[in-house]
Amino acid sequence: MTAWLLVVFALAQQAEHSHPPASSAVAIELGARPTTIRTGIGSAHDTVGTTSKQAQAFYDQGLSYLHSYVWLEAARSFNQALRLDPKLAMAHLGLTIAYSELNAAAAAHAALDRARALAATDHDRTHVDARALQMAAEDAPRDMAKLAAYRSALDQALAKYPADEELWLQRGQAESPDPAERGQGSTAASIRFYEKALALAPAHFAAHHYLTHAHENSGRIQEALTSGATYARMAPGVPHARHMLGHNLRRVGRIDEAIAEFRAADALESAYFTAEKIPVEYDWHYHHNLDLLATSYQYLGQMTKAEALLKASFAIPSTLLVQEFNKREWPVFLLARGRAREALDAANVLAAHRSPVVSATGHVMAGQARLALGQYQEAADEANAALRLMRDSPGRAGLVATPLQALQGEFFVRTGRREKGRPMLEEVARKARAAPGPDAWTQALFTLEGIARAAREVGDWELGGWAARQMLDHDPNYAGTHYALALVAEHNGDGAIARAERALVEKYWKNADRDLPELAARR
Repeated sequence: MTAWLLVVFALAQQAEHSHPPASSAVAIELGARPTTIRTGIGSAHDTVGTTSKQAQAFYDQGLSYLHSYVWLEAARSFNQALRLDPKLAMAHLGLTIAYSELNAAAAAHAALDRARALAATDHDRTHVDARALQMAAEDAPRDMAKLAAYRSALDQALAKYPADEELWLQRGQAESPDPAERGQGSTAASIRFYEKALALAPAHFAAHHYLTHAHENSGRIQEALTSGATYARMAPGVPHARHMLGHNLRRVGRIDEAIAEFRAADALESAYFTAEKIPVEYDWHYHHNLDLLATSYQYLGQMTKAEALLKASFAIPSTLLVQEFNKREWPVFLLARGRAREALDAANVLAAHRSPVVSATGHVMAGQARLALGQYQEAADEANAALRLMRDSPGRAGLVATPLQALQGEFFVRTGRREKGRPMLEEVARKARAAPGPDAWTQALFTLEGIARAAREVGDWELGGWAARQMLDHDPNYAGTHYALALVAEHNGDGAIARAERALVEKYWKNADRDLPELAARR
């Protein structure tokens, strides 16, 4: 095992055995630790109400960290600015975002109260008032009137301060229907606002970061790749900047380069944990990057590396619901490798989770494992358990809806009711492929692969062929796509197509594990 993988295991074991689940109190303590001025993180600047040059510098550093989602270091920088100028309202305002993202809602609201009390200039009051409206919308995410009020406040602020690039960036984020948007969910409608910010401040990296997300979410991958490369160049010491470039290198088939970027991000984060003595469970990005790195190895057929990383990631606790939901990638991997009983064990860990949404996810994955084991009644029971939990938590149950539909569709296909199951699985494929974001893109590919595999196992070659063609449309550079197409061609007796597809399997899995079963018969 390489030294790098040993470091990953050590960090995961530290998280699993040396620390309780991440808590907001500890996050606040970590965010209060003194810090210094850093380099390599990109530059951001907003002239705020302070006469201290040092306080301004630490405020700007906190702003840079916010724009790269480094929440702990943003909090440390803002708190350092406050040590130098306790009346710096905008540093308190920065803490409202950092603390919100660290799941410290009470601390975030207390910081907003301090910012309101201290804001002395019109610039600062304008920013504080807008953020107050945003936080009100965040607290009532289904109240579209509150989101509209926030957008209106930003529009009025921009009429007053048309050269304020920070307001333009916020206005771009506010195009999302989620009031807590920090840029990841940026839409095509956000682009013009980010481009305006970029024109005002060409040396400011943040517009490039958010443009990367906006282009990626809009399916404009070449534009995303260009913006991501600029972001990585302007902030080379930021793990997320390297990671973002990896997102889109992967989408254009440059998987080896993507892995290099994910590994670079991992190295930066591992060095940071060691130097700053930060437990891994308090850095959401480490966990997320590990998942994408693992699935990239899975994509290449390097299952030994993928397994080690997915297993390590599964062991790291997180306070983020989406990150805990994404732990399903470990049982998904095990099912893909034909290890249904191990997948069931992993799924049961998720099913015991304190969050109803994550628990429902665990029951869905347990149902998938039981289908693979031929335990159909037990699979139905797992689906029903998931459905009950989702009804109890309607706010976030949408995360689990498509996986549950996939379980139900496969159940019908495997139990002889194909006319009912096939339309459900076709709908699952459509939904999975339409979901934005790098995790969703990869998960969609492996979802399609799972549908194709299940169809072949029950002899539904028509469905298997349809799923394989969906894989081809989704990603023609994936060896598994051509493996699925080859199996269908062989079943149909089309030797020429089968040979051509097998050749592509060999091409795209040329660096796969030597004992990969999909290639074993060819070697």
